[in-house]
Amino acid sequence: MRHAEFNRETVLRAAMSTFLVNGYAKTSMQDLTKATGLHPGSIYCAFDNKKGLFIAAIEQYQQDRSEQFEQLFANERSAVDNLSDYLALILQECLSGDATQSCLLTKSLSEMGEQDEHIKQVTCQYLQLWHQSLAKVFDKAKTQQLIAQNSDSQFLAQYLVMGIYGLRTVAHTQPNGQVLQPLADKLLDDLLRNESLLGCTNISS
Repeated sequence: MRHAEFNRETVLRAAMSTFLVNGYAKTSMQDLTKATGLHPGSIYCAFDNKKGLFIAAIEQYQQDRSEQFEQLFANERSAVDNLSDYLALILQECLSGDATQSCLLTKSLSEMGEQDEHIKQVTCQYLQLWHQSLAKVFDKAKTQQLIAQNSDSQFLAQYLVMGIYGLRTVAHTQPNGQVLQPLADKLLDDLLRNESLLGCTNISS
């Protein structure tokens, strides 16, 4: 039997958006065929089932976000300036009101973490990779002497992750820049000021 030809990344991003808007449980095969343009048989042939497509969409999401992260931080600017830009990007996503700008990893973990061990393992693995990428940014900040040399990069990365989770949560009830911007500014200030920051920065600058 000849397999249907399609652009895998395009299909996975379409499925990704559908899962972000509806959640896993409320996404039907009809939703997925409409979003991807594939017949149900093609989806089953390529991904086995709805869960297989979901896992593949999570993997594509991780790849896309990792590339975005690397592009943002792959420069010679200070780690603090890059962190400021990164938080500004997160803030922009929060203020967009667009469900497709949410974090698929945290949404998947929240919905499916207690129901499916495989999905839980995949999402936790990718969230840990994100955490480690942030820890490397704080290592760079130490190299650039922007924070104290005895700073715990792992702890600071965890603190930042916690803050980003908080910003996204608050945005669900108060998607207002006048509320979220000061919180984002305070988050970065707490991360750096308390670690003997040598310079001064502000997300809104």
